[in-house]
Amino acid sequence: MLIFDAHLDLAMNALEWNRDLRRPIDEIRQRESGLEDKPDRGRGTVCFLEMRRGGVGLCVATQIARYVKPGNPLPGWHSPEQAWAQTQGQLAWYRAMEQAGQMLQIKDRAGLEKHAQQWQQLPSPTPPIGYILSLEGADSIVTLAHLERSFEQGLRALGPAHYGPGTYAQGTDATGGLGPRGRELLKEMERLGIILDVTHLCDDSFWEALDHFHGPLWASHSNCRALVPHNRQFTDEQIKVLIERSAVIGGALDAWMMVPGWIKRKTTPEAVGLKLERIVDHIDHVCQLAGNALHSGIGSDLDGGFGREQSPADLDTIADLSRIAGLLESRGYSAEDIRNIMHGNFLRFLRDVWS
Repeated sequence: MLIFDAHLDLAMNALEWNRDLRRPIDEIRQRESGLEDKPDRGRGTVCFLEMRRGGVGLCVATQIARYVKPGNPLPGWHSPEQAWAQTQGQLAWYRAMEQAGQMLQIKDRAGLEKHAQQWQQLPSPTPPIGYILSLEGADSIVTLAHLERSFEQGLRALGPAHYGPGTYAQGTDATGGLGPRGRELLKEMERLGIILDVTHLCDDSFWEALDHFHGPLWASHSNCRALVPHNRQFTDEQIKVLIERSAVIGGALDAWMMVPGWIKRKTTPEAVGLKLERIVDHIDHVCQLAGNALHSGIGSDLDGGFGREQSPADLDTIADLSRIAGLLESRGYSAEDIRNIMHGNFLRFLRDVWS
């Protein structure tokens, strides 16, 4: 079955983790043997071969570069211009993968329909992996002219904030609203038709963004605060508002977002019995709030700064996302509901936005 993964940091892995995603996953892991600069060295789960093996033929692929002001302890770049240059390097990698026949940028409905049809006609020669370009955190947008330039490059979704304080909005673990620059950004996004990704917005910025933005929005990789109490997750009230706005919410597989009480770099998936089944709890919670299966999807965030040490214990690679279909079936979900969650809801969303 075709899988649509609404959040993968592919270019970040290629450039900052120095992973050649064209190679087999075992080779990527082996090449990192002995490295300790990242906590997930040797434990990556994502490469193109594993995406194809699992049917992940469409994804939302990110650009990401945080700008940090003096005194901000988070990792990032020391000027917006440096952050912009980093995202342009990431774009250059996506272009190189397109030229190598590994990826294909999807920018409109015609391209989406053609690509989805190709993947659903397998077995035939495996098409490239389709990707919709997204920006996670808007700090690299130096001016609104840079946003228009990004749109011309194919940017189709944007999350104004990531972790901590941002230029245009406040993110996870921060507080506060958008401010005038954030409101100007949302106005320009609405004019261009760029999807607002509300993932990572702190509660204050979330509610202000929904008041000021009237275009399409989604939550590419977010879970439920009712199951894991943390400001990174969405409350039931927030989820209900997203449902009312026709959004789709992609369930994320970062372990600390799936089980309460997780301590990073201490808790292990085996110690708490974390298995892939747990993401179905979050997917099901959204479905129960909606009264249907039309607003849930997958936004795995796999290898988003973590690897197998912070993923379900029974997940070896991204190909294991295909097992979610069987887990949903065991919960009583119909074949149509399963197709919608695995890919149909995000496809429908994009068809509507790009109509």
